[in-house]
Amino acid sequence: MNNFSTAVVWDRKHKANKDTDGLLEIRITIGRKSYYISTGIRVYAREWAGTIIRRPDAEALNERLGTLMRRVAEEVNDCLEHQREVVASQIREKIWEVKQTPRGDELLEWIDGQIDLLKVSDGTKQHYRTLLMRLREFGRITSWDDLTVENVEMFDWWLHQLKKPQSDAEVRAGKEVELLGDGAVYNYHKCLKAMVRRALRFGIIDANPYDRLTGQFSRGDKENVEYLTDEEMTAIESLHPVEGSQMCVARDLFVFQLHTGLAYADTQAFDFSKYKKVENRWVTIGKRVKTGVEYIIMLSDECERILAKYGWSLPKIHNAVYNRCLKTLADAVGIDQRVHTHLARHTFGTTMVEHVPIQDVRKMMGHKDIKQTLRYAKVKPDSIYSDFKKVETIRKKKKTEG
Repeated sequence: MNNFSTAVVWDRKHKANKDTDGLLEIRITIGRKSYYISTGIRVYAREWAGTIIRRPDAEALNERLGTLMRRVAEEVNDCLEHQREVVASQIREKIWEVKQTPRGDELLEWIDGQIDLLKVSDGTKQHYRTLLMRLREFGRITSWDDLTVENVEMFDWWLHQLKKPQSDAEVRAGKEVELLGDGAVYNYHKCLKAMVRRALRFGIIDANPYDRLTGQFSRGDKENVEYLTDEEMTAIESLHPVEGSQMCVARDLFVFQLHTGLAYADTQAFDFSKYKKVENRWVTIGKRVKTGVEYIIMLSDECERILAKYGWSLPKIHNAVYNRCLKTLADAVGIDQRVHTHLARHTFGTTMVEHVPIQDVRKMMGHKDIKQTLRYAKVKPDSIYSDFKKVETIRKKKKTEG
């Protein structure tokens, strides 16, 4: 009788810490020998408890792990039944349903090794790791020879068939599952394109398939910036969740973003020691985590109240948990649109351009290009309604005078 066991292990090589994620691998144990198969899935320590938890795509990822475990067990059983040696690399090839090229020529292995060398934020590195997972799932772009125009176009089509992850609440409510939007798909292309350009610089390849696909992948609607109305902002600010709860942290952090325009990554890197008093207000000149571009902000009274509450620092919260809490808070006050961490930054920019010169708003938000700031310079509906009423009043006055 065949005697082996399988298990999913997290961060076997002990590379992860509280700020970085770890790789999940399937361990095959036969007698005293162990073999390891990468799942391509990376999670933080707080998201792993023998199963994936505390993230909106946990259910989908756990289902994926279960499928991989079953396929590994089937392959090991087949080896033992036919008295073949268990070779981890061969099993990996079969469960991923792709033929692996030699390690030195392996595109996916090269990308995996490059990620930690990139001078980008941990959040951006996670985007590259997610790309790696998607490429493994796709299975048609695994070697340098696979970098063809046809395969990149097929990858685009395949990405558009993927479903967005749902929270447990959305599943219980029977909400219809949506497919990935153009913006999400474009970000996968953005990461792959950056790696292709890097390989070109290193002389590993001599052609870029994206050069023949210029303009074919849409970024989605980048012109119409979503934002909260004054009433919706007031509704969020008036909430008082239980002190110390994740909901309370999410509410306070979101309000802080509404008043400063800081992105999520910048709030998590917040350092009050870099602020100084100018005309009795706390101000700083900092650099954005994502781009390194300089920004200038002044803390409002509400910001000071929030900081004092947390010992003059900002609380840490995982982005997925933060977004999940924001959705619950939005539902509580009847906000229909999707409320997410970056919506606070959008709202700040949209509010500021109504009252402040565009160049100043650019400096507040740390934009590289004024075109980024101009996206916020949109005419609000309330302004148009007011214009209609103003013209109507003028017309009535003219009729009366006539």
